[in-house]
Amino acid sequence: MITVFKCCYKPFLPLRKTSLLSPSQWSIPLHRHRISTATTQYAANGPRVRFRGFASTGQSQPSINDESSKTTAGGLGESNNTNSFNKSNSSELWLYNTMSKQKEVFRPKVAGKVGMYVCGVTAYDLSHIGHARVYVCFDVLYRYLRHLGYEVNYVRNFTDVDDKIIARARELGEDPITLSRRYCEEFRRDMVYLNCLSPSVEPRVSEHMPQIIDMIKQILDNGSAYNIDGDVYFSVDKFSDYGQLSGRKLEDNRAGERVAVDSRKKNPADFALWKSAKEGEPFWESPWGPGRPGWHIECSAMSAAYLGYFFDIHGGGMDLIFPHHENEIAQSCAACKKSNVSYWIHNGFVTIDSEKMSKSLGNFFTIRQVIDLYHPLALRLFLIGTHYRSPINYSDVLLEKASDRVFYIYQTLHDCEEVLSHHNEEDRKDSIPPAVISCISKFNEEVLLSMLDDLHTPVSISALSEPLKTINDLLHTRKGKKQELRIESLAALEKAIKKVLSILGLMPTSYSEVLQQLMEKALKRAKLTEDQVLQKIEERTSARMSKEYEKSDSIRKELAAVGIALMDSPDGTSWRPAVPLSMQEQQISAA
Repeated sequence: MITVFKCCYKPFLPLRKTSLLSPSQWSIPLHRHRISTATTQYAANGPRVRFRGFASTGQSQPSINDESSKTTAGGLGESNNTNSFNKSNSSELWLYNTMSKQKEVFRPKVAGKVGMYVCGVTAYDLSHIGHARVYVCFDVLYRYLRHLGYEVNYVRNFTDVDDKIIARARELGEDPITLSRRYCEEFRRDMVYLNCLSPSVEPRVSEHMPQIIDMIKQILDNGSAYNIDGDVYFSVDKFSDYGQLSGRKLEDNRAGERVAVDSRKKNPADFALWKSAKEGEPFWESPWGPGRPGWHIECSAMSAAYLGYFFDIHGGGMDLIFPHHENEIAQSCAACKKSNVSYWIHNGFVTIDSEKMSKSLGNFFTIRQVIDLYHPLALRLFLIGTHYRSPINYSDVLLEKASDRVFYIYQTLHDCEEVLSHHNEEDRKDSIPPAVISCISKFNEEVLLSMLDDLHTPVSISALSEPLKTINDLLHTRKGKKQELRIESLAALEKAIKKVLSILGLMPTSYSEVLQQLMEKALKRAKLTEDQVLQKIEERTSARMSKEYEKSDSIRKELAAVGIALMDSPDGTSWRPAVPLSMQEQQISAA
C-alpha cells in the first residue's frame, strides 16, 4: 500500500521549522567610530572562464586603454613607460588610474602603508545597488591590499549636509541632521549585510566644519576663490590644470551638479565652497557669515584631515569623475600646491536597460529590496562577477545565477566540512597526491594573476570551479572515495578555497546558516512554503510508485519552473534552489 512506501525526503541540509534569520544575524555587529560633534544651528523656522561571471554582455575581459604612456609611477615623479599587465612575469599589483588612463604598477608613497579615501553616500534615503557596487568593489580592494600585507588607512565619508538631504527633510517635516544620521545607520547595516569590512574611519561633514572652514580660508588666501555676499566660490580660471582627470575642456563644462546657475559668478563653471544661510536650513558660523559648505569641499577637507594632502588612492563611482573629483583636485591643489593623489580609481555603473541606475532617474532598486528575495552574498557575487570598471546590467536572471552559484559553493564546502569533522586533524599525513597539488597550484596562480591584474574578480570566481569539482569528486564518486590521502586532499582544497573566499568577501560565518537562508529565499521567490514543496514531493513519489510517470514529470516541471529542483537518489528525493526553468527558457529564446 502507498502508506507503506512513504516518500523518503532527505534535504541537502536539515530544514529547521524556524523563520529566516534577520539580516542583523548574518554577520558581526556594526562597528561605530565616534568623532566629536560640532554644534549645529538653524536659521529661523527652522580570465579562462569556465564560470563566466555575470556580465550581461557575456564578456569577462573589459577593453582597457593602454595607449597613454605619459604618467608618473605611484605619484613619485618617476617616468613610467609600462603599457599593460604582463602575466608571465608580474608579481606586482596593477591598478587602472583614471588620471593616466592606463594601468600602472601600484607603489604606495610610504612602503607598507596605504592611504585610501572613497567618497561615501549622501545619506537621505536607503541605498540602492549602484551604491552597493561602489562599496563592494572598494571592499575587495581593501581586503586585497591587506592580504598583500599593507597597513591600510581606509577613509569613507558620509555626506550629511546637502541640498538633497534638506529637501527630503523638509518633505518629511524632519530635522535634516537627524534624518541623515538615521540613513547613515541604515547604510551601515546594508554594508554589514553585504559583508563589507568597516573602514578605518567614517567622517561626517557635520562633524568637520572647522577643517572645512580652514581649507576655504587657505584657498581664499591663495587667491583661488572669491566671496560674494557670504557665498564663497572657487575660481576655476585660477587652476590651469582644471579638467585633467575628466579630459573635459573648461569651455565645455556646465556650472556643475547640485547647484543652480548664479549670474554673480565670474565663470559659470565656478563652484560653491561655502553657501550663505537660507531660511529653515542648518547653518554654521564662519568668517563669511552663517552658512554651510558646498558639496565638493567636504571630501578635500576630510581626506586631508585623515590622510594628508599626499595619499595613495582616491575612489568612487564613475559618475564622480566630473564634477566632484575634478573639483576636489582643483580646490585641494589651491589649498596646498603639492597636493597629490597617486591613483584615481572608479567603478562602472549598474544599469537597467543600459541606463545608469540612480535615484534621480527613479530606476533603482534598493539593497533592501534586492536582499528581501536574494541572499546578500548572492548579491555580492553578482556585483563582483563583472570586472569593476565594466558596466553591469541588473537582471533577475543574473541574480538567480549568482544565487545558484553561491549555493553550490557553500553546499560543497559544507559537505567537505562535515566529512572532515569525523577525522582528527592530528591523524592526517603531511602529504597530498600530485594531482591535488597541481590543482591547488593552478588555482592559486589563476587567482593571483587575476587579482594582480587590476582586481579581475570574474577570473578568480571562475578559478573556483576546478577545486570545487575536485572536492565533489572526492566526496561523492566511487573513485574519489577510494582516493589515497582523501582526507588530507579535502582539507588542503578547502583551505585554499576559504582563503580566496575571504579575499573576495564571500566567506560566511556558517555554511549551514547561509544554505538555510538561500533555501528559504528560494521558497519566497517561488511563493511556496516548505510544507507545500514536501507535499509535492510526496505526490510525485506516489505517482512514480503507481507508474504515473506523466504526472511525476509534471510535478517536477512545475517546481522547476519556479526555481525548485528535485534531486533523486537511493536515499530518497531532496530539493535545492535552482535558476527557474522559465528564466532558462527565456534566455534560450533570446539567444
